[in-house]
Amino acid sequence: MMLKARFPMEPANRALEAGRFGRIIEGTIERLKPEATYFLTEDGARAAIFVFDLKDQSDIPTFAEPLFSELDAEIELQPVMTVEDLTKGLEVAYKS
Repeated sequence: MMLKARFPMEPANRALEAGRFGRIIEGTIERLKPEATYFLTEDGARAAIFVFDLKDQSDIPTFAEPLFSELDAEIELQPVMTVEDLTKGLEVAYKS
């Protein structure tokens, strides 16, 4: 799964000034245990991408709610695959 979080400027600035931004991101990383994490800008705002294994959909609120409530984050969740996942899926899809 890929989680992209975009942090609007004012809430992110307030969280940075209060020392909360880093703690919230660290907590997100602890909960997700991502395979990869990237930080970027998107439309002039701070953003992050986390690639992780979502074991159960009921886990979504545990990592999404702190981002929503503490940083006013805009979140997108998107299923993604490794090349191994794609190869395995194609083998099944085109098996005669």
